[in-house]
Amino acid sequence: MSDLEQAIRERAYQIWMESGGADGHAERHWLEAQREVLSASLVARVSKVGAEKPKAKPAGARKKRRAA
Repeated sequence: MSDLEQAIRERAYQIWMESGGADGHAERHWLEAQREVLSASLVARVSKVGAEKPKAKPAGARKKRRAA
């Protein structure tokens, strides 16, 4: 089982417990947990990519302009 699936499983269980542990809503709990976990995962990835410093271009890599 992947870490992602385990996180979804644990969150679905939390949601189930918060709703009083009533039976019959497992799919709804799973989908809500999946949405929350995947959204948090995506935000973490985007934040990580955004935190990386842009790479500097080498000095000689500038494009030459043509005279009009």
